[in-house]
Amino acid sequence: MSTNPQLTPEGRLRHLLTIDGLPAEILLQILDTARSFISVTEREVKKVPLLRGRSIFNLFFEPSTRTRTTFEIAAKRLSADVVNLNIATSSQTKGETLLDTVANLSAMNADMFVVRHAQSGAAHLIARHVGPHIHVVNAGDGRHAHPTQALLDMFTIRHYKGGFDGLRVAIVGDVLHSRVARSEIHALTTLGVPEVRVIGPRTLIPVEVARLGVHVFHDMSAGLRDVDVVVMLRLQNERMDGALLPSAREYFKCYGLTAEKLALASPNAIVMHPGPMNRGIEIESSVADGAQSVILPQVTFGIAVRMAVMSILAGN
Repeated sequence: MSTNPQLTPEGRLRHLLTIDGLPAEILLQILDTARSFISVTEREVKKVPLLRGRSIFNLFFEPSTRTRTTFEIAAKRLSADVVNLNIATSSQTKGETLLDTVANLSAMNADMFVVRHAQSGAAHLIARHVGPHIHVVNAGDGRHAHPTQALLDMFTIRHYKGGFDGLRVAIVGDVLHSRVARSEIHALTTLGVPEVRVIGPRTLIPVEVARLGVHVFHDMSAGLRDVDVVVMLRLQNERMDGALLPSAREYFKCYGLTAEKLALASPNAIVMHPGPMNRGIEIESSVADGAQSVILPQVTFGIAVRMAVMSILAGN
């Protein structure tokens, strides 16, 4: 019997709140289901009736383009009714609490909430207070987790590399403030990637990160040597307190991905980025748009992965 709040007593997925603590079987179930949805996105009529009659509410308390749009497209391709809440004009601005907002939306027969929030733990809080028939998907909470981004990145890696065995994966940049980095580290280690590296300045690497089973590098040239996958992270200026970097130019010189630095990686290494990209700060345009970049396919795969997550939750 499961004690994980994301799982039903039988061990099936009830909510997707974090990668941490999920067994590899569930991650692989999501990736395999997503693969079956890739063909739907290539059809002339891009719809399947799996969620017909279900109501999915997108609750984005933080700005987002890619994540909110791909969740909306995914839900519509599953034939769900989608409600996008404009938080800037919602009752939240009138002092209503998060749980009151959710309670009122639940009374409108919501079946699923997709939640992005600036506070870590917001999706977990909502999941604890919804009825047993309602599912919650964390679309990013504070610095804590972004599970569907990690899953679509795992899908991308498996698509281009055929699996996870024998890979060296480097996550580069602002690991300290990145919920994507945390979720990726948990996903990569759970799926059996033998070597996960994090690369960045000392001010942007969490002190305890090595406990997660990763190798820490502060020198980018050493960290990129012979890696198969390079995941670049955005500098999260909006989450930084105080000056953690001398300048953007200095950061790019030391930690920006250039063609010269990428040449140190494996010749067939792929380059990924969860977006939005800061060209000329964490990655140069020739690399972002180059032959080894899979940044746009990541976005396309994100629709299939989010379809998979929602269809699995709705079926449990």
